[in-house]
Amino acid sequence: MAFGHEMASGMGGVRTAGDLVSRIVSRGKKIHEAKAYVAEKLGVSVFDLSDEYRMKELREELNIGHVLARHGAAIGMEAKIRIAKLLDININSVNRFMKKSGLV
Repeated sequence: MAFGHEMASGMGGVRTAGDLVSRIVSRGKKIHEAKAYVAEKLGVSVFDLSDEYRMKELREELNIGHVLARHGAAIGMEAKIRIAKLLDININSVNRFMKKSGLV
C-alpha cells in the first residue's frame, strides 16, 4: 500500500486523480497504463489528470469525492461506490458494504 500512497500523493491525491490512478496501479498496471485507463474512463486527457482545477470541476460533476466536504456531495462509502462503478473495478470495502447492507 505504501507504493499506492506514494503515487497518489505524488499526483496530488484527491486534489487531482492520484487516488484513482493508484487504484488501477494496485491492480497490476504500469503507471502510464493506469493513467491512460483513468483518463479514458473520465473522458479527459492524461494531462488533465494532474490539473487541479480541471479535476476539481470533474470530481464535483461526477460526485466522486473532493478535498473539502461540501453540503450534499458524496463522501466516504458513497464516493467509493461511485468510483468503483466509474472505473469498472472491484473495491473490497464497497463489495462488503453492498453485501452486508443487502444492496447486491
